Amino acid sequence: MRVDPHYVSGLVASLNSSTLAEQKLTSELSSGLAVSSLSDNPVAAGQASMLNSAISQDDTFVQTAASVESLMQVADSALGSVVSQLTSALSLAVEGNSGTESGSDLTGLSQQLGSIRDQVVALANTSYQGTYIFAGSDGNVQPFAVDTSTTPATTTYSGDTQVGAVTTENGQQIQTGLAGSAVFLAPGADVMAALNNLVADFAGGTVSGTASTDIGVLQTALSNVSQQRLSLDSSLSRIQTASSYAQTDAVNRTATVSALVSADPATVATQLSSAETQNQALMSVIATVEKQSLFDMIQ
Repeated sequence: MRVDPHYVSGLVASLNSSTLAEQKLTSELSSGLAVSSLSDNPVAAGQASMLNSAISQDDTFVQTAASVESLMQVADSALGSVVSQLTSALSLAVEGNSGTESGSDLTGLSQQLGSIRDQVVALANTSYQGTYIFAGSDGNVQPFAVDTSTTPATTTYSGDTQVGAVTTENGQQIQTGLAGSAVFLAPGADVMAALNNLVADFAGGTVSGTASTDIGVLQTALSNVSQQRLSLDSSLSRIQTASSYAQTDAVNRTATVSALVSADPATVATQLSSAETQNQALMSVIATVEKQSLFDMIQ
């Protein structure tokens, strides 16, 4: 009795299919991935691709936020020092305007105010990684300069009014900086003008008639700087919150991707054992059939 050749072909096809399944399961077990290409599972692969894109966006925002946070923290520190300097200047100016100071005391007080003014200008020119943080959009230009050849001295601003911003994952824009003009040269709250005027108010050893007005401007300027700092701190807090959310979102999305494409080792091992058993059985049957066919040919 001859063996049906179609039966043998079917056995070989089954063996090839079983061998491919065994190879795939072996690959899944070694790589831990059930979906390594689009053909493995088009739906899962597509979802994983979209999730990976979102994870990349999260990571990019987190990196951007970290850089921006550092710059904003430097700005916050500088403004904190400015507040301290202006508080000291205000105390000195009130003391000088009290009418109890001698001429030499007023001259010395003027010099102290000049020193404070210079420190405030230096703080207004604070830079971070080569960028002047209160210069607006042109961080390469030193924003403030003082001309002491005039009486009172004059301060010029070379920056602009533009400020940076970041966009969060949900499309929210958060301001990341402060323009020097808004902080130090605000109308009616001009830090630089108030300090320059107060230096001049006491320089001659007498109290100028404008001292009280200039003290009032300095008080308003101090309040404005404090408000600007609060605004900056609020933006910093919002960015930190958004960054924390993006980090958590990336972790969750990564877990989802893993669930979509990862193989279950125990299940794959069981399937692989079954495929190996099936292969061995098919090869045994094929070997028996081939022997029968050869025996028929010898008869």
